[in-house]
Amino acid sequence: MPIASMTGFARIDVADGERHWVWELRSVNGRGLDVRCRLPTGYEALDAPARAATAERCRRGNVNLTLTQTHGPRPRFVINRDALQQILALAAEIGDVAAAPPRLDGLLGLPGVVERANDVEDPAQHLALLEGKLGEALDGLQAMRLLEGRKLADMVLAQLDEIEALVELARAAAAAQPAAIVERLRQQLEALLAQQPLPGPERLAQEAALLAAKADVREELDRLAAHVGASRTLIRAGGAVGRKLDFLCQELNREANTLCSKSSEITLTRVGLDLKAAVEQLREQIQNIE
Repeated sequence: MPIASMTGFARIDVADGERHWVWELRSVNGRGLDVRCRLPTGYEALDAPARAATAERCRRGNVNLTLTQTHGPRPRFVINRDALQQILALAAEIGDVAAAPPRLDGLLGLPGVVERANDVEDPAQHLALLEGKLGEALDGLQAMRLLEGRKLADMVLAQLDEIEALVELARAAAAAQPAAIVERLRQQLEALLAQQPLPGPERLAQEAALLAAKADVREELDRLAAHVGASRTLIRAGGAVGRKLDFLCQELNREANTLCSKSSEITLTRVGLDLKAAVEQLREQIQNIE
């Protein structure tokens, strides 16, 4: 299965007679799968199937599902005849012979005479339609996540190439460390001892060997190369590999930090800093991968 991004959007219109709805789906980064449904009153029965359908397509991400009813049937009004009859009877009971008879517009304007028809919608008859359209919207959301995932995979592979190139530069710079350590040790001893004779070549070599062993970064470079290879393997395997890639990114950063702390040569330090920056850029992209 290809790599998917956790970022996506989908929208679909639904119509049934005079009623119209809109499904809007938004997905962003998340540590796990968090589905949130916003449904109109009366449509709560869609919550459970909506969550289940989302979980079938998405492994990680914060997914928001919103259903909005945009149009409904035009309202109908009816005359409350009981109320009208009571008003007419009261008017006749207290009426003045000199008063004008009640006008129609006046009667219709009285509270309770005109009422909205009891045309209550039954959401149950639309649930199957809305659930099916939600499935189509989720397919669209997943298609967008997969499209973004392909772009992410290309960017991550390019960043891994950059990290691998920096590892090779670090390996070349590390090869010059022993000689630099010996020369720096000799200069420091000359400054400290001044007129005193320097230790013999054997003693100097022993001290330099100890310092070189502490500054040896070959293991860190080998682990960096191994993590780069493992990351490439995960990208090519596809699927929900975001968590594994995030772990490898943490390991890459740890090795880069150790490389910088062990460095005793300016060129190696600069490469190590470039390496840390490249790993951070890689981590930012990996955060988007499902």
